[in-house]
Amino acid sequence: MKKIDELGDWRRTHYSVEITPRLENKRVTVFGWLASIREQGGIVFLILNDKDGMVQVTIHKDRAPNSILEKLKNLNEHSSIGVRGIVKSIKKAPHGAEIIPEEIRILSTTQRQPPFSLFGGKMPSIDKRLDIRVIDLRRPKAQSIFKIRHTVLKAIRDFLISKGYVEVSTPKIIATATEGGAALFPLLYYDKEAFLAQSPQLYKEQLVIPFEKVFEIGPIFRAEESRTLRHLSEVISIDVEEAFVSYEDTMKLIEQMIHHVTKTINDKCSEEMKLLKHKLMIPKAPFKRLTYDYIIKMLEKEDVIVNWGEDLSTQALKILGEILPEFYFITDWPTAIKPFYIKPKDGNQDICESFDFMHGSIELASGGSRVSSKRLLMKRLKEQGLKPKLFEYHLRIFDYGMPPHAGFGLGLERLMMVLTGQENIREVTMFPRDQFRLAP
Repeated sequence: MKKIDELGDWRRTHYSVEITPRLENKRVTVFGWLASIREQGGIVFLILNDKDGMVQVTIHKDRAPNSILEKLKNLNEHSSIGVRGIVKSIKKAPHGAEIIPEEIRILSTTQRQPPFSLFGGKMPSIDKRLDIRVIDLRRPKAQSIFKIRHTVLKAIRDFLISKGYVEVSTPKIIATATEGGAALFPLLYYDKEAFLAQSPQLYKEQLVIPFEKVFEIGPIFRAEESRTLRHLSEVISIDVEEAFVSYEDTMKLIEQMIHHVTKTINDKCSEEMKLLKHKLMIPKAPFKRLTYDYIIKMLEKEDVIVNWGEDLSTQALKILGEILPEFYFITDWPTAIKPFYIKPKDGNQDICESFDFMHGSIELASGGSRVSSKRLLMKRLKEQGLKPKLFEYHLRIFDYGMPPHAGFGLGLERLMMVLTGQENIREVTMFPRDQFRLAP
């Protein structure tokens, strides 16, 4: 049994990126996990990783204290250790400096090694990596994806807050389906049937009454029947709703938000993008706005037939991705295939004020102007085979005056696929959930 040290009174003085020549001859304490142990002649090189990167610890066997040489016998990769020592400049080390240790504390040891290298070589399937996901997340590429994700979320929050939106939280256990009975996860709520929320749609619409401009970043749940590279059962949705605007205003907001996000990534995540070998262009507004009618005519020229009133098939989306490999909107969809809360156009009730926000073949968001009339909303519910009585909690709010409003819901994971150049949505999800995976 390998001896484990106590943390005791040791506390970190610096992170790896701070170990630079400016700390020459300073005593520091660092913590992390061992990425590699390499012996060359009478010198042992330890590469220690922490949340910010790596630092080199160099042990000269002819000079190191016996206590450190003894610790070397118990060290293996992925162990968690603390190192206290003196900083010395050396050009070949990360950040131009290394640590000559005076003392090492072994805080945990490993019983087994991962079945794949974290630093290159052939990778197993993502399903095998997901079985030990937190270890997989130690890979530099995976670290880069989730550092970018962190930056994206902050950029979106900062952008929306700067525009006067209030962040809200809505229930994830609900009594009635937001968009009908499909793709619902039912559950027992005390002695009643309830469901996991497919969307915060109806709640965020109600919240424009007191707050006018709201947004939420939170999980939504859909019982997706097929396992694809773009679908999960639990995703993070970025939902925005605003009073006294239409879908045209909402599309402009998305353009501004995407411009801000891509610029922020290029400014703050250049090293991570370089590691992913993905170049991200800052798109210029306005993005193309192509009507549903125009799209089906475009597809017809490519020998892909979409009957008017049908949704776009996987094959149709693939062809669109080849023709339009950028950000764009598909607008003015048939009313019948959009949710009941989307507003039909005044001049043509068969078409509604809706849009899908796309990148290539990937639908990133959907949105539109909302129905603000109780009478029309009840009519739309009946047209879609839904019972107005089940939506009474929502309909009664309209008696107090619902302003015209519009909004959208955008999938964070799909956006991250586009921003980081990933083809599988599971690569940008920490712990994916689909019909075959409920753990870890």
